[in-house]
Amino acid sequence: VVVVAFVGVAALITVSYYLTSTKGFSGATTEVSALFIFLAGALCGWGELALAAGIGVAGLLLLSMKQWSYQLVEELSEDDVEAVVKFAVITAIILPLLPNQAYGPTEALQVLNPFKIWLMVVLISGLNFASYILVKIVGQQHGLGITGILGGLVSSTAVTLGFSQRSKVEPILASALTLGILLAWTVMFIRVVIMVAIVSPDLAFRLGTGIGLMALVNLALCGYLWWRQRKGSQEKQTETVTSGQNPFDLGEAMKFGALFAVVIFVAKAAQVYFGDTGLYLAGGLAGLTDVDAISLSMANLANTTPADIGPAARTILIAVISNTLVKGGMAVSMGGPAMRKQMLPFTAMVLASGAVAAFLIG
Repeated sequence: VVVVAFVGVAALITVSYYLTSTKGFSGATTEVSALFIFLAGALCGWGELALAAGIGVAGLLLLSMKQWSYQLVEELSEDDVEAVVKFAVITAIILPLLPNQAYGPTEALQVLNPFKIWLMVVLISGLNFASYILVKIVGQQHGLGITGILGGLVSSTAVTLGFSQRSKVEPILASALTLGILLAWTVMFIRVVIMVAIVSPDLAFRLGTGIGLMALVNLALCGYLWWRQRKGSQEKQTETVTSGQNPFDLGEAMKFGALFAVVIFVAKAAQVYFGDTGLYLAGGLAGLTDVDAISLSMANLANTTPADIGPAARTILIAVISNTLVKGGMAVSMGGPAMRKQMLPFTAMVLASGAVAAFLIG
């Protein structure tokens, strides 16, 4: 009965489409939606109410985004489509094939994980392309800022590298890209405190004083850049704002993957061969690549040994400062002249606030 009814509805829809198309209306959204709803109704008849409701809501969402999707497609070029295909290849084909296992010359130096290293390549490429699409949708200043915030939840290092490289190609976006980097750093500071709070609230409270100062300095710099961009846009209202060239560059992303692997290996080798001279050295070395691992380790330490909350907080802060120093170095060395001019003093201010924070947490 369902098959016969579907054929009948399809026939009616076909006739309707023919009549409307002869009058110059060539769109098929209404006709496809009608078939879509019939099938959702069949699911209800078969008792699949939850699935039918989910499909119905998803269809409604797509229909409500119809005009927006038209605008987005009109903005995309053939190069953009090619970039999407390349990104799909490195994400859906290459990444799953890589072994998720650490390798190294000795057991102590087994820190090179091909899957995780390539994941950084995917992450950088994705962040770059996401910022490019967001700029097309909401404009250069808002798009890059949103990408910086979202990227900071995943990897502020990837945001820093991607935006720094892009500033060389598109120097006109230097201020917006710098703002995106600082926003990613701010989110990273806040994320570290929240992550530690889940494991050790007491350590997070102790740590929040110091990292909170760094976050406030970062936010002040973000506010200054935003104000300056807004003032500049008011003075140049007739200037056309474009999203620039497609930033997808697999070669540059792979270079970072290699750099990421080298830094991981060197940091681990320093710990193994030069000895662990304390938590602070471990924090400084760990911060060269990532702050999550050392932060969770110190949170567990503070839980088991409450007397070590002070050293644990300082260790995490050292890791954060070390990580910020590395990212600032990336922005200054890899960014274009316009970004370098801004990031050099901004990074110095953030690091200075970190030095003050070290005294605050005691």
